Amino acid sequence: MIVSSKHLRGQSSSAGRTLLRMLLLGAFFIAAAWSAYVVLQISAVADQDEAQQADAIAVFGAAEYAGRPSPTLHFRLDHAVDLYRMKIAPIVITLGGGSDKDSGNTEGGVGRDYLLAHGIPIGNIIAETRSTDTEQQVHRLAAIARDFNLHHIVVVSDGTHLFRIRELCQDVGLDVYTSPRATIGHLGWWDLFMRYAHEVLSYTAWKLHLDFGWLRNGPLGQDDY
Repeated sequence: MIVSSKHLRGQSSSAGRTLLRMLLLGAFFIAAAWSAYVVLQISAVADQDEAQQADAIAVFGAAEYAGRPSPTLHFRLDHAVDLYRMKIAPIVITLGGGSDKDSGNTEGGVGRDYLLAHGIPIGNIIAETRSTDTEQQVHRLAAIARDFNLHHIVVVSDGTHLFRIRELCQDVGLDVYTSPRATIGHLGWWDLFMRYAHEVLSYTAWKLHLDFGWLRNGPLGQDDY
């Protein structure tokens, strides 16, 4: 039986397309399973407050506007003030730098001023003002913990942000307790989806040692993270 070369090429092409479809389908299911796992981890951390006696409270930065905290940063700082008044820890650390557009203001500096205005003494505040994203804030927090001999830290941020913060902190040897700030008002499904999508992508990029600059700001712009 003689088989033409054209027929063999057709069979090879069909087999190649089938293999490609199987690989793409496999990749899709792996990505979906991984995303579902990360979403469950984010939700689990977001739904619990681990605040307990510690050496310090660390507030992760969010945007500031002309020297005033954005609503997101405002709520995080309010939560830190509440924890401080509950005597959870004697020190509050504010994290976050600024950009050329901030006229010299920084998230950490604005946070310090807000805490001062709410009765926390300057000697009980440490302001970190050089970091530009969550990972840098964690590394600066680790350096502060070493310098000030801090062993246990309560970390404050938005609930959806805290799983990644916890993982980053554990990676640099920090012992942390997560404490989400209160959610004010109703968060629409699209906003919530974008927050989860941002965290899944950011966490995955970190685990794979990838650097995507566009992930450094929150899903709704600078105000989020």
